[in-house]
Amino acid sequence: MKVVKFGGSSLADAAQIEKVQNIIQEDEQRRVVIVSAPGKRNSEDDKVTDLLIALGSSIQAGETDRDIYKKIISRFRVMTEELGLPLSVAEKVKDTIDEAVEMVKDDSSHALDALKACGEDGSARIVSAYLQECGLQASYVNPKEAGIVVRDQPGGALVLEESFDQLYSLRSRNEILVIPGFFGFTPEGELVTFSRGGSDITGSIVAAGLKADLYENFTDVDSVFCVNPMDVDQPKELTSLTYREMRELSYAGFSVFHDEALIPAFKEKIPVCIKNTNNPSAPGTMIVSDLPERESHVVGIASDKGFLNLYVSKYFMNREIGFGRRLLQILEDEGVSFEHAPSGIDDMSVVIREHHLPPEKEEVVVNRIKTELQVDTVMIEREMALIMIVGEGMNQTIGIASRAAAAFREAEVNIEMINQGSSEVSMMFGVKSSGLGKAVKSLYRTFFE
Repeated sequence: MKVVKFGGSSLADAAQIEKVQNIIQEDEQRRVVIVSAPGKRNSEDDKVTDLLIALGSSIQAGETDRDIYKKIISRFRVMTEELGLPLSVAEKVKDTIDEAVEMVKDDSSHALDALKACGEDGSARIVSAYLQECGLQASYVNPKEAGIVVRDQPGGALVLEESFDQLYSLRSRNEILVIPGFFGFTPEGELVTFSRGGSDITGSIVAAGLKADLYENFTDVDSVFCVNPMDVDQPKELTSLTYREMRELSYAGFSVFHDEALIPAFKEKIPVCIKNTNNPSAPGTMIVSDLPERESHVVGIASDKGFLNLYVSKYFMNREIGFGRRLLQILEDEGVSFEHAPSGIDDMSVVIREHHLPPEKEEVVVNRIKTELQVDTVMIEREMALIMIVGEGMNQTIGIASRAAAAFREAEVNIEMINQGSSEVSMMFGVKSSGLGKAVKSLYRTFFE
C-alpha cells in the first residue's frame, strides 16, 4: 500500500487534477490519497487557503468581503465544470463554506479553523468525484470518519495516539480513499487545523497509521536540491536523504516540507519519496532511516532569515547554578520559544525568530533579565540569518568546519556565531541577513563544485 499526498500546486486547476488522476490510476498500490487546498495557478494568483483566511478576517471585522467570497466559490465551480462533474459537487463545497462563514459570523469557537479547512475539504470532494467519473472506485473520507483525533489547539493541532489504531482499520476498505489534509477532530468533535503546511502532516499521520509501504509526496519539483534554487542556479539534485537530514533541512528553510510534517512517518520508519506531479516519471528523492552510501558527508545547505540574537553577559555566570534555566524561564513566562542557545563562561546567546519577540514584548523581557538576573549586559541584535550545513556523520569527518570558515572568508561575510553541539547531522552559522546570499553561494562552491 502507498499513501499519496498532493500539494496545492498539484490541485490548482482542472488540468492539474487530471494529472493527479493519471498518477493514481497508473499504480494500483496508490490506495489512499491526501489532498491540499488548491494552490496558485500562476505567480499572480492566490492560494485558496489565503483567500479563506482573508474572508474570515473580513467577517470578524464586521464587513464580509463579498468579492473574496465569490472568488473562492468560483475557483471550485470552474474546476467542477471543466472536469465535467455534476453540479451537486460544487453545491456541496459551497454549502460547507457557507456553514463555516455562519460559524464565524456567530463567533463560534473553532469557526476560523472550520473556514480554513474548506480548501482541503473542497479539493477532496472534487478529486474523489473525478476519480469516480473516470471509472475508478473512490470515496471521500472525512478526517473524523478516518479517525484523525487531535488535541484542541486551534491552528496548531497535535495528533493523539489513538488516531493510529483507528486509521489502521482503513486498510480493510478496497476503494481509493481521498482524505482532506490539514485538519482533524478533537475527542469532543470540534474541527481543529494543524499549522500551515498541515496537509503534509496529515499525509505522514495517515501513512504511519496505515503502516504503508511507501509515502509519496507529490509537489512541483523533481527532487530535493542540495540548496535553494533561488540562491544558486541549477543546484545539485539529491537522490536520497536520511530522516534526520531532511528534518534539519526543513527546519532551516527548505520549503519542501514543514519541519514537523514527517515525524509520524519517521517514527514508523516508512520511506518517503518526493516526486513531481508535472513529471511523475522522474525518480524523485527518497528519504529513509538508514544512511545511504555516499562520497560526501555534506548533503545540503539550508538558510533562513528573520532571526535575532538575545545576548546576555555576566561575570562568573558559569558559577551561578541555575542561571541558564532562569533565563529560559523568563522567555517561557512571556511565551517566547527559542531556536539555539550557545554559551560561554560569562555569556550566553539565545537565538529567537524575530516574530516571536516583537518590540513590545522585547522591552518586558529585557527589563526582567536586568532586574531578576542582575546581568552586566543584555543586548538584542536583529536582522540575523542562520545557515546550516547538513549531513550524517559530519563530526567524524576532519576539516568540515575549516572548509566552511574558508568559504565565509572568501565571501567576505563575518560569522556572528557558530553552533554544532553534539549533533552529527548539522552545523549552524549565524550571519547578518545582508550577507546571506553571498555566504550560501560560497558554501555551495566549496562543498558541491
